[in-house]
Amino acid sequence: MRPDWARRCPAVDPDDHHVFVSLGCATENLIQAALAHGLRADTQFDPAGDVLRVTLEPTRAQSTPLFTAIPLRQCTRGDYDGTPLSGEELALLQRVGSSDTVRLILQTERPAMEQTLEYVIRGNTTQLADPAFVEELKAWIRFNGAAAVRTRDGLYSVASGNPNIPSWLGDRAFRWVFTAKGENDKYARQVRSSAGIAVFVGNAPDKAHWVEVGRCYERFALQATALGIRNAFLNQPVEVAALRPQFAAAMGLAGQRPDLVVRFGRGPVLPRSLRRPVDAVLV
Repeated sequence: MRPDWARRCPAVDPDDHHVFVSLGCATENLIQAALAHGLRADTQFDPAGDVLRVTLEPTRAQSTPLFTAIPLRQCTRGDYDGTPLSGEELALLQRVGSSDTVRLILQTERPAMEQTLEYVIRGNTTQLADPAFVEELKAWIRFNGAAAVRTRDGLYSVASGNPNIPSWLGDRAFRWVFTAKGENDKYARQVRSSAGIAVFVGNAPDKAHWVEVGRCYERFALQATALGIRNAFLNQPVEVAALRPQFAAAMGLAGQRPDLVVRFGRGPVLPRSLRRPVDAVLV
């Protein structure tokens, strides 16, 4: 498994943290699918070549709820219903989203969630004041179904509850309608409609741990999907480099690097962003 460097996002992800997290996500899907087909997967990350090697050996086939959730999993960027999760559900998410080298912190108390929301808003305000970030973000938005089908990647605007519009209109109107105030108000509403926030923290800020964070997040997301629970990223506090240590300190993680911030809760299924077929990512 190798990163596709042509698809990196230097404005939002200058050290390629998210690239290696996404590599971990894809690898976890492969591991779950392999087990369902009677193959046990062992992984080893080679930092010299930025390669994740997966070795497959025969084993007893096990079709788990995580495997069956793979085609259903999505980041649901809408409002949730505010319903708390049960203790059993939280314990299950905690277990699958953690590992020996990744810690998962689940925030379900409102004061803690409001504190994280404050950092989300600060990070979002900083990012939307950066022209390079705004242009990069706009380049990944698919304003209509035709663009989504043509590229089979990015964020289909309808998946966030926005209408289909011509690409030329979306390109021109984006800067005027996509404002810090409007987005901050949306994030505040969405966090307050969520059951909780999950923060993933790797033991070290290196590529191998970033891959492991991706694997833990993917298991968390698949298990949430199997339980009918939605999730979406709130990564602004970990993407803005100047804000990250402040957020870590507020979380009681001084000296560590929080990797991912994810809200979760129950809510409706939204339209999906399209993705490329498997043969398009084989080399």
